Amino acid sequence: MAPPVPVDMPPILYGTAWKEERTQALTLQALAAGYRGIDTANQRKHYVEAAVGEAIAASGVPRGELFLQTKFTYQRGQDDRLPYDPAAPLPDQVAQSFASSCSHLGTDVIDSYVLHGPWGAVGWSVEDRAVWAAMEALHAAGRIRYLGVSNVAAAQLEELLAVARVPPTFVQNRCYARTGWDRDVRAACARAGVVYQGFSLLTANQREVRHPMLAAIGRRHGLEPGPTVFAFARTVGMLPLTGSSTRAHLDADLAAVAVTLTSSEVDTVVRIGG
Repeated sequence: MAPPVPVDMPPILYGTAWKEERTQALTLQALAAGYRGIDTANQRKHYVEAAVGEAIAASGVPRGELFLQTKFTYQRGQDDRLPYDPAAPLPDQVAQSFASSCSHLGTDVIDSYVLHGPWGAVGWSVEDRAVWAAMEALHAAGRIRYLGVSNVAAAQLEELLAVARVPPTFVQNRCYARTGWDRDVRAACARAGVVYQGFSLLTANQREVRHPMLAAIGRRHGLEPGPTVFAFARTVGMLPLTGSSTRAHLDADLAAVAVTLTSSEVDTVVRIGG
């Protein structure tokens, strides 16, 4: 059975990756701009999850208004600053990482808990099954509202859907225009009722962001090219992530997700990707 789309899902998420010592200030800025969906991970290599929690505490935004998403990351995706005992069985690593995330974020319940990429590039492995079962146990205990998986291929998603007791509500992938904006994975998500989250929408698609046809579409809606990509993403059913570090860009991206492109404009953006 396909999972229900969360009625409280925000229209855009603020991504906190690669911000290091600026994480607290930039997350606080996003919260002040009106962002209520925050994406992070318990992966010190690319995130400072504890600083995200400090920003949330300092913001004064009630927990009930926030949609918090974080991730469990296998050891190969970490550096030496691990949030769990690497010698522990994988289910114990999940439990330890989850407890650490809750401590960092100042909460007992995570809205969306994401497996930060399968064990391998192909297939849904024994390791993935063990980790997913541990995540399902936390869901059953009421500690997680929704489950997700990131950096996943369409075939892997379909394998997961075939065996999961609790299917994913979210898939989060780097979204490349040259693959039809991750066409195959988005199609698999649509068939299963899974919400597709797109990240690196601008940084992974610089050629398309600079394309004059995208600029022309944006002008018709009063948008700059970057926000036009976010409007496109929302129009085709994505939940986009932005990681902007400036208030002006945050405001523009948040406003853009309320804009709906026409079907011909959507077709043009897809063609721009090749």
